[in-house]
Amino acid sequence: MNRRLVTLLFLLLPALAGATSGGGHLDKANIDLTNKQSLQKGAKLFVNYCLSCHSAAYQRYNRMGSDLGLTEQQVIDNLMFAAQKIGEPMTVAMSRQNGKNWFGAPPPDLTLVSRSRGPDWLYTYLRTFYLDESRPFGVNNLVFPSVGMPHVLWELQGWQKPVYKTVEHEGKERQVIDHLELVEPGTMTPAEYDKAITNLVNFMTYMGEPVKLERQALGIKVLLFLLVLLVITYLLKKEYWKDVH
Repeated sequence: MNRRLVTLLFLLLPALAGATSGGGHLDKANIDLTNKQSLQKGAKLFVNYCLSCHSAAYQRYNRMGSDLGLTEQQVIDNLMFAAQKIGEPMTVAMSRQNGKNWFGAPPPDLTLVSRSRGPDWLYTYLRTFYLDESRPFGVNNLVFPSVGMPHVLWELQGWQKPVYKTVEHEGKERQVIDHLELVEPGTMTPAEYDKAITNLVNFMTYMGEPVKLERQALGIKVLLFLLVLLVITYLLKKEYWKDVH
């Protein structure tokens, strides 16, 4: 019985992982961790719009500089607004208690959010805020209903409103959101905003695992080594056993 239960849990893991990423369709993020220019632009957006409330306490400024192709002075001049030393982690001044008082819950640390939610979820989430007067901050979100976060990027994207359609479910008609419509443009065009969010998600994905590219490169080398070792081991086995009948 225990073995059956364990097997069932392993079969359900993909479904459970999908459930944690929120409902609805997710758009493809198309991130590229080798694009350092994109990572630099994403880092700039992160420190200017996210790091005011959300920390990234498992990421240090000096590591970010070396990985993104920036000098320490460039990091200090352009990305360090909440720290004094280049080796400090990316924390915020707001306490957890203040965050709870102002937002209902402390804003979560974002270092690993891309690994827990997925790049596609983040990309869709940051592009699908819409006006909703029933919410405390006047906005809601398609992939995170009843979100407790304001739309901090509204100046860039502008404001969107939901367009509804009528669907029938179990013999009853109800209104559901069909798509979002831009009603007040921001400083960026929709295409520019989508590109900016791609850069931001790219950087947040990098933060979740800064050594991902190195790990993948090392993994290929290990597999090639094991393949060569397999051939050598097979030939050695044939040599040892050639006189055994």
